[in-house]
Amino acid sequence: MRADGKPEGLRQSMSWLHTWSGLLLGWLLYAVFFTGTLSYFRDEINDWMRPELHGSVQDADTAQRALNAMQRIAPEAATWTLGLPGPRQVAVAASWREPGAATGRAGTKRAEIDAATGEKLEPRETRAGNFFYRFHFELHAMPRIWGRWIVGFATMLMFVAIITGVITHKKIFTDFFTFRPRKGQRSWLDAHNATAVLALPFHIVITFSGLVLLMFMLMPWGIQAAYNGDTNAYFADVRGVRGQAAGQGPGARGAGQERQAAALADIAPMMAEGARRWPEHGVGSITVNAPGTSRAVVELREGGGMSLINRGQAETLRFDGVTGQLQASPEAPAISWVRATGNVITGVHLGRFAEPATRWLLLLSGVVGTFMAASGMVLWVVKRMPERRKLGRTPFGHRLVEVLNVGSIAGLSVAVAGFFWLNRLLPVPMQGRADWEINGFFIIWLLCLLHPLRVSHRNAWLQQMALAAVLYALLPLLNLLTGGASLVQTLANGQWSIASFELLMLGLAAIHGVVAWWLLRGKPAAAAVPAVARTQARAASHAPTLERAS
Repeated sequence: MRADGKPEGLRQSMSWLHTWSGLLLGWLLYAVFFTGTLSYFRDEINDWMRPELHGSVQDADTAQRALNAMQRIAPEAATWTLGLPGPRQVAVAASWREPGAATGRAGTKRAEIDAATGEKLEPRETRAGNFFYRFHFELHAMPRIWGRWIVGFATMLMFVAIITGVITHKKIFTDFFTFRPRKGQRSWLDAHNATAVLALPFHIVITFSGLVLLMFMLMPWGIQAAYNGDTNAYFADVRGVRGQAAGQGPGARGAGQERQAAALADIAPMMAEGARRWPEHGVGSITVNAPGTSRAVVELREGGGMSLINRGQAETLRFDGVTGQLQASPEAPAISWVRATGNVITGVHLGRFAEPATRWLLLLSGVVGTFMAASGMVLWVVKRMPERRKLGRTPFGHRLVEVLNVGSIAGLSVAVAGFFWLNRLLPVPMQGRADWEINGFFIIWLLCLLHPLRVSHRNAWLQQMALAAVLYALLPLLNLLTGGASLVQTLANGQWSIASFELLMLGLAAIHGVVAWWLLRGKPAAAAVPAVARTQARAASHAPTLERAS
């Protein structure tokens, strides 16, 4: 109901809903969006935060070296799996299963192998990019189910905010081409509208797919009805037919009389056949069943063959492990529509289908999305500046939003940069090292939340943005000084996972640096306030107002 007693129209109702759905959980949504955007480079973060891997440079003999290493590391294993280096991985990711090992992940052992030397690497303990990935949908330091419920509810509100925002701003697409700088509230609204429209398809797809991924928890009734309450049957359909279990398929170690020792054939001709068959992507991984026996089977899998529908079912070539002769490859099992749908939703949300250029585009869209969320929260403060000028003071609620804006937006950037710095500054042999990287992240974030209470609002923004810019900009130097490969080296060696991370950090440094420069050259908001109001404000207000934004 409006102040004049007339009922509100659709746009007015949507405006109210848009404002409060965005503000109430805006800080959480910003954190989820920012860490989720970083998760597009999860593998790149993982490689950079383990400098022990940076000397691993792939060449034509990498596959043979890795197989020789596995003969030393796990000679009795039932199966070997080698993930070869690629654009998002510098070392050979080895995994194997010992005879009689438990099924699933529990029975799988893993190691990193140097692509240049074939030596087993011992990288430092770190959660790296996996921390940001888990945080963006499970938060931290609470039961996972609670974190997922909180994030799920926040995602619902974000979806509501997106839809209501489009309805509220009837000229949103027209205003996309309009930006009026130095106009206070109008400038912030223009920026908010432009970033919202620029990546609107991305925002809708990411938000909706995120809700779908959590649908079993948020809305389980449809699945329960379709499967008559048998949820295990649903998850079996989602996973699909996995084929024969490791160690039980063709070539698996059998009874004792079948375990005749035999040398493994040279892998080079097999790799050459894989390169001929897949000229665009080459060989991505090698699986050896029953290695070291006469029943050994070598299976090559195409690299980069990540179909949205048939995720995990890339084309394969199968060879006799002793003679090296090409065998008939088994047909891929039929995929159910349930699994196909799940694969598409998951692949789109996580960007699993994305080639390097597409991944950078997704990252850019995520950055635009974070700015949209941030500008919306700042706009709430700027919009209420006239009211504060009339009062001559800053209401507690307004001051609280100011503090939370600084700490949640600029503070999160500082905390993320601090997380990367702690990765190199904490002693490598330190007990619980990975946990202390995460603890340090939250300690830095907490300090950034407290910082705006001690300094003026404008200075808090300026100092934290400038600090974030410096921390991000110096990360390549820190990497070089703490045993990592330089940006020049990684580019020359084609180690794009490490180079991409440092280029991303320099990009973040530039963004935060531009914001800090904009704040530094701006005039305080008080300059636009009438003299009487300024006098009242100095006398009555204990909290400074937002500068430059109004």
